[in-house]
Amino acid sequence: MNITVLGAGAWGSALASSLAEHRSDHQVTLWGRDELQMSSMAKTFFNSAYLPSVRLSGRLKFSSMLDKTIASHASADDLIIIATPLSALRTMVEQIQRHGSQAAMLWLCKGVERETALLPHQIVAQVLGSDAPCGALSGPSFAQEVAQGKPCALTLASTSPRLNAELAQQLHHASLRVYHSRDVIGVELGGALKNVLAIAAGVCDGLSLGMNARAALLTRGVAEMLRLGDALGAQTNTLTGLTGLGDLMLTATGSLSRNRAVGLELAKGRSVADITAQLGHVAEGALCAHAMAQLAAQHGVDMPITQTVCQLLDGLSPALAVQQLLSREPTSES
Repeated sequence: MNITVLGAGAWGSALASSLAEHRSDHQVTLWGRDELQMSSMAKTFFNSAYLPSVRLSGRLKFSSMLDKTIASHASADDLIIIATPLSALRTMVEQIQRHGSQAAMLWLCKGVERETALLPHQIVAQVLGSDAPCGALSGPSFAQEVAQGKPCALTLASTSPRLNAELAQQLHHASLRVYHSRDVIGVELGGALKNVLAIAAGVCDGLSLGMNARAALLTRGVAEMLRLGDALGAQTNTLTGLTGLGDLMLTATGSLSRNRAVGLELAKGRSVADITAQLGHVAEGALCAHAMAQLAAQHGVDMPITQTVCQLLDGLSPALAVQQLLSREPTSES
């Protein structure tokens, strides 16, 4: 299979390298918009900007020419994986459509579009229609560990049973276990909301509120995830699986988490603009928190932790945010 990964950030580079290294039956190309960066990667097999400590697979091919890359991976037997941030998903799908590509398509981005409060599959459906051969690939996956060849498990979600089974088999290898699901909404919702909740966990840890507080916060965060999932038609077992609870456990507690890092810095009183500028990476939770709150409001779902994260991002002091959550009236847990 010819596979092209669009987006040479940390996660796109890591997945492309993993597939190239462990699936010799595939030809894998990594595309990035920066010509100098891609030329350097082709010579050194290092992504100095996003994965400087990990050598990428020597089997991986590189390109900075988007039109040529899409055109050469456009048949129904090919696969295009979009590894850009969510903010670029719509534009990238429009580019693919312009070439009339028949390739199957997956996206790695997690979140909700800020302007529309749409999940990724809804954005893709607006551009390509609801029958396009496509789906989401998500799960607990720090790019650095995947690039190092450490074990990882992901879930591929598409409404097409055939696409699920075929692509899961094509991506699966010794250190990457790929499950499949038809619950696209559940997979995407878990991936989006866990980033917002990881920011809250980072604030909790940054304020040294303790492990008891973090456990309570994340448990109530899962309750928010399940309430919104129920309203949107997601399956509970998806939200308590790899792409919901599993991804939340990783992102809310792992030292490599960008979203948790945002929370840790917010706890110091820093602005989100300063924090994201220093990170040099996209922290999707900071970008989509308000859209998640908007989505919840549209469906009449109470999500106090998500709303508080929005207020923190807008400048609410961390101490006041904690007081606000703790002063809520007691209620039934269920």
